[in-house]
Amino acid sequence: MSRPDPAQAHDTARPHLSPARVLDIDPLLADPGTRIVVCCGSGGVGKTTTAAALGLRAAERGRKVVVLTIDPARRLAQSMGIDSLDNTPRRVKGIDDSAGGELHAMMLDMKRTFDEIVEAHADPQRAAAILGNPFYQSLSAGFAGTQEYMAMEKLGQLRARDEWDLIVVDTPPSRSALDFLDAPKRLGSFLDGRLIRVLLAPAKVGGRAGMKFLNVGMSMMTGVLGKLLGGQLLKDVQTFVAAMDSMFGGFRTRADATYKLLQAPGTAFLVVAAPERDALREAAYFVERLAAEKMPLAGLVLNRVHGSNAGQLSAERALAAAENLEDPRIVDQDGGKAGLRNSHETYGSSDSPASAAPASDDGSPTAVDTPADTAADPERSVDRLTAGLLRLHADRMHLIAREQRTRDRFTALHPEVAVAEVAALPGDVHDLAGLRDIGDRLAAGRSEPA
Repeated sequence: MSRPDPAQAHDTARPHLSPARVLDIDPLLADPGTRIVVCCGSGGVGKTTTAAALGLRAAERGRKVVVLTIDPARRLAQSMGIDSLDNTPRRVKGIDDSAGGELHAMMLDMKRTFDEIVEAHADPQRAAAILGNPFYQSLSAGFAGTQEYMAMEKLGQLRARDEWDLIVVDTPPSRSALDFLDAPKRLGSFLDGRLIRVLLAPAKVGGRAGMKFLNVGMSMMTGVLGKLLGGQLLKDVQTFVAAMDSMFGGFRTRADATYKLLQAPGTAFLVVAAPERDALREAAYFVERLAAEKMPLAGLVLNRVHGSNAGQLSAERALAAAENLEDPRIVDQDGGKAGLRNSHETYGSSDSPASAAPASDDGSPTAVDTPADTAADPERSVDRLTAGLLRLHADRMHLIAREQRTRDRFTALHPEVAVAEVAALPGDVHDLAGLRDIGDRLAAGRSEPA
C-alpha cells in the first residue's frame, strides 16, 4: 500500500471526523430517558456557552429544560436576555416554544443553597443559631469543596422536584476532575466523620474531662482552622457543631444519593475542551476518571476549532506566492517558462523594469519600492495586499495543522470517545441567536470553516 504524499496532505483542508466517532447531540437531547447532562472540563474552554446552547436546543425541540450554571461569569444571563441569575430558576423569554418546550436558567448561590439546607432541616431557633455562627459563615462562603458540594445539593433538589424534563449542569471551572468528583464526598465526610465526633465529645462527656478530650482532638487541626477564625475558633466551632448535631447524617446521605444519581443511566457527561494541548490533556484525564467512577460519558465537545475555505492552498505554497509578489526580482514558473511577473519581457531587455533599477555591488538589479512608487502603481498596492492575505492564510493553515495533530493524539488515546467539533466564531456569543448557532454546530458534529 503506497504512502500518501506529504505535500498533497498539506494541500487539503482539515479532514472531517469519521462517522463512527462523531458525537450525535440531537438524539441525546431528545431522548426522554436523558434527564441530566453535565458539562465538565477545565476553565476557559466554553462550558457555560455549551451548556446554554444545549439547553436552548433541547427546549426548542419540546423539552422543559433548566440550565444550572456554577460559573461566576455573567455570560449565561447576558446571552439569554436575563438581567441577572440567582438561586431560583428564571424563565427565559424569546425562545421558539412552538414544540411546547420551556427554558429556565439559574446560577448557583453557594451560600444561599447552604442556608436553605439549614432552614429545611432545623427548627427556626436552631437555624438562626447556625446561620449566625462565624464558623458556619466561613464554611458556607468559601470552605474547600463547598461550591462543588452545593452544586450537587442543588442538582439533587432540582431532580427531586421532577419539574423539568432535562437538567443541564455547567460545572465549576476546576483544574482537575478530582475537584468536581471528590469534593462533595470530602465535604460530606468532614461534616459526618471522625472530626465531628471529636467536636461533639465535650458536649456528651461534659466537665473537665470533656474539655481535655476536646483539646486533644483539636490539637492536630488548630493550626489550620485557627487561620480561618482566629482566637474564637474553639468556641465558635463547638457552638456550630452543637447546633448542627442533628443534621450531620443528612449531608453524607444526600452526597451519596447525588453521586449515585450521576452514575445512573439518565445522566450523560459531556467533556468540553479546546483544541489545545493543555485543555485536551485535562480532557483526557476527565475521560479516564469518569470511566473509573463508572460515570456515563456521552462524548467530547471540541470548541473553537479553526478551519479554512481555501484548504487546498497549503501554507508553503501561500508563503512562496507571497514572496513572489513582494519581490519583483523573483520569477514565476508558468507553463515551464521563467518570466518576469506581469511582464512578457525578460531581465536585461531595454524595456524591462529590471533594467531601470539601480545596480547592487555585484551588478545585479535591486528593487526599490518607495511609497511614491506604490502610490503611482496601484497594481503594486494590490500585490502587497494580496501578499499579506497569503501570509495570513499560511498562519491559519499552520494553526489548523497544529490543532489537527493535537486532536489526533487525543483520539488515538481514546478512540472510543465520540467527538463533536464547533468552529471558532469571530466574536463572543451574547444572545439567543448566537446560542442557537452554537447548537446547530454542535448537532452537525463537524466544524465548518470560520
